[in-house]
Amino acid sequence: MRFILLGPPGSGKGTQAQRLVQKHGIVQLSTGEMLRAAVAAGTPIGLQAKDIMAAGGLVPDEIVIGIISDRIDQPDAKRGFILDGFPRTVPQAEALDELLKKKRLKLDAVIELRVNESALLDRVEKRAAETRARGEEVRADDTPEVLTKRLASYRAQTEPLIHYYSERRKLLTVDGMMAIEHVTSEINRILEALGATESKAARRASPAKHAVPGAARKGTKAAAKKTAAKARGTSKGTKKAAETATTARKARKAVSKAAKARGVGKAKKTVGQAAKRPAKKLTKKRAKR
Repeated sequence: MRFILLGPPGSGKGTQAQRLVQKHGIVQLSTGEMLRAAVAAGTPIGLQAKDIMAAGGLVPDEIVIGIISDRIDQPDAKRGFILDGFPRTVPQAEALDELLKKKRLKLDAVIELRVNESALLDRVEKRAAETRARGEEVRADDTPEVLTKRLASYRAQTEPLIHYYSERRKLLTVDGMMAIEHVTSEINRILEALGATESKAARRASPAKHAVPGAARKGTKAAAKKTAAKARGTSKGTKKAAETATTARKARKAVSKAAKARGVGKAKKTVGQAAKRPAKKLTKKRAKR
């Protein structure tokens, strides 16, 4: 299962990604989270991205693509992954298509969470207030001022992805303004309809798929044994017939020689004897004489 969650900042992509990770055992590839981790660790990439992220700007494509490529190669991503917050531009989408093509992977779907922007601003203000109430510091990129800039960037740069993936018949839309549980159910329904997830019934039924070939193999073996038995019987019959024919030929030769040696009258007598006795005994009798 490999798909993209597409939607403006604050649409709930991260929340839905976490729910899907827990349900399906796949990984969430959030460029925002990976970059924030790099910033906290003070890595070269983190230092480059720090000021850009704080201002609500977009991190350069080469940095993001490199992070995604390395992350996809990790063992825990083999079962599938959710791309959250990437791609953000059409060039990034094209670069992702090329990356997946090289890795011989494909996207199952692009799921858009469609929301109302004014509602998003209300959400961010509420989240910031709750964070302050807990005595925690509000993230620099999680304020109404920064969100306003990010929404403007989304409209200008990311919304064209809706057309990009729609043309490729990958886009599916979910109403992101529904309750969180309803959004999750709708996403799961879409994935099941696409066949991107394997149902429990399908997993239980999978061993039965091997029963027919097994029975077929047993039937084939039985048929092979029967055919072999017939072949052995035929072989024995053929051998017996060959021995009989050999005996008859020897008898005829004996009669012919006897006729020459004793005349016609004695030859008739010899014919009768040859018919009653095997050719081997005639040969022995003649040898004694």
